Amino acid sequence: MKNVYWLHCGGCDGDSVSLLNLDKPNLVDIFVDLEINPLYHPSLSIKSHKEQHELLESLQDGTIPLDILVVEGNILKGPASTGMFDLKFGVPKKNILVALSKRAQYIIALGTCASFGGIGVGSETQATGIQFTRKEKGGLLGADYVSGGGLPVINLPGCPCHPEIFTSILAMLNSGIEIELDEYNRPLAWYGMMVHQGCTRNEYHEYRVEENDFGEKGCLFFHLGCHGPLTGGSCNKLLWSKRSSKPRVGVPCFGCNNPDFPQEYPFFDTKNIEGIPIALPNGISRAQYMAYKGMAAAAAPLRLKKRQTRI
Repeated sequence: MKNVYWLHCGGCDGDSVSLLNLDKPNLVDIFVDLEINPLYHPSLSIKSHKEQHELLESLQDGTIPLDILVVEGNILKGPASTGMFDLKFGVPKKNILVALSKRAQYIIALGTCASFGGIGVGSETQATGIQFTRKEKGGLLGADYVSGGGLPVINLPGCPCHPEIFTSILAMLNSGIEIELDEYNRPLAWYGMMVHQGCTRNEYHEYRVEENDFGEKGCLFFHLGCHGPLTGGSCNKLLWSKRSSKPRVGVPCFGCNNPDFPQEYPFFDTKNIEGIPIALPNGISRAQYMAYKGMAAAAAPLRLKKRQTRI
């Protein structure tokens, strides 16, 4: 039986709401099957204020073992690095997190805010992620932090994180399966592919059949701000509610798995030079991309130009 404690910091509860949408199996069944003991969750627990306080003290002094610490929301260090913007029992949550990090066998940063800081980075809240601030490694715990189980903070970004990614990581930690991480501490099994992979608009993308407005079937990358070819994630393979994804319903990928999310320019806008996006997938030469896409557009089948997926 593994003890899991949930610390909610500066966030919107979106990851918790996402998790509660699990179905077949649901969250309760998963906890039972994996022998997970949820010590505390702000939306699920019925402990009194006194019981919560006593539990936290027992975790901090090691009386109760802490196997997995889940943190949702960014860490607010403001104002003036005091952490007084976000308190629990009158204590800055950043201080509580530091104390618990010394006891935890593993730490999961659930969502982009906990992973990289997300909304609030650069503001007076002094928001940061647990071990990253955007792309810069360090965050609250420092670049060299390693938990009792020998891993750095496991980042599960997303706004919100897909619930099945979270439960899969719980299963791997419970079973002792090795978790391979990328340069941003994201599990490669889920973030090692691009959101673009599995997108139902891929054929339109390849032939550069572009859209300038919403409501059509063509590619959203060139003009409407889609980050699918630039973002690691399994959103078009591990579907939301087992049914769909943003691009499948005509909404661009916002790149919410990326460390620099949210971006500073409009979501439905693609910065480009002569119609070619400024940001290109890794390893792609701009000159080659322009030449290739020019030829692809000229060779586009008529059915695609007519937005027909079948002949």
